[in-house]
Amino acid sequence: MLAITILQASDYEHVLALWQATEGLTLRAADSPEGFARYLERNPNLSFIARDGGTLVGAVLGGHDGRRGYLQHLAVAPSHRGLGVGRALVDRALAALAERGIRKSHVMVNLENRAGQAFWAHLGWTPRDDLVLLSHVEGSDMNA
Repeated sequence: MLAITILQASDYEHVLALWQATEGLTLRAADSPEGFARYLERNPNLSFIARDGGTLVGAVLGGHDGRRGYLQHLAVAPSHRGLGVGRALVDRALAALAERGIRKSHVMVNLENRAGQAFWAHLGWTPRDDLVLLSHVEGSDMNA
């Protein structure tokens, strides 16, 4: 039976293993145990995991800046894709954001991740062609 619960810092190792096994998902220095814990502390009760029995089969990070929500690192184990796990995680994260008054959310998908783009389009998310994402990283490590 699938259970969706709030993601805890103690879930890090299992979530990291899922992320590392997920094609199209890029991990950076910010995804360290410290960065992960900081994100969860800053965005309490907005990130979720899915378990089938005792096995972690999905995860999503949710957060906001006070105006807009952001979903990041949605991953579902290949064995559980196409079963509604990703949709359930997204719905749960969006509901948690809505409880905080956040009604508009964004997700960033790697350009080469066609399966990810198709998933989000299937859920009704629309690509933006009026924006260009620009990033700044302190120091020289652009992978942070």
